[in-house]
Amino acid sequence: VQLQASGGGLVQPGGSLRLSCAASGRTFSYATMGWFRQAPGQGREFVAAMGDSGSRIKYADSVKGRFAISKDSAKNTVYLQMNSLKPEDTAIYYCAARIGSPLTTSPAYDYWGQGTLVTVSS
Repeated sequence: VQLQASGGGLVQPGGSLRLSCAASGRTFSYATMGWFRQAPGQGREFVAAMGDSGSRIKYADSVKGRFAISKDSAKNTVYLQMNSLKPEDTAIYYCAARIGSPLTTSPAYDYWGQGTLVTVSS
């Protein structure tokens, strides 16, 4: 699986962004997809994950109720809709994939995109 993340940018606090992760490869249809983020000087943090069937969705407590992960299988694309953004959401966002259940630790994921920068600032 090859992954290409896009959609990052500069947004004001309270604003919204939608990240996209385009996947190639036949394994996409049965891969768990995840989003992680890494702020400057910090480790990689779990954000959201979705099982291969589009169910078994998990969110980090810090984004629950504000972010939503979704999948368009026809386009081999996973999305992360981010609403009510806060300055502490500023980070490089990575999409990732694994074969198996939607785990929340980054070492569990085998495939990674290049990351897209999200900056939340006024």
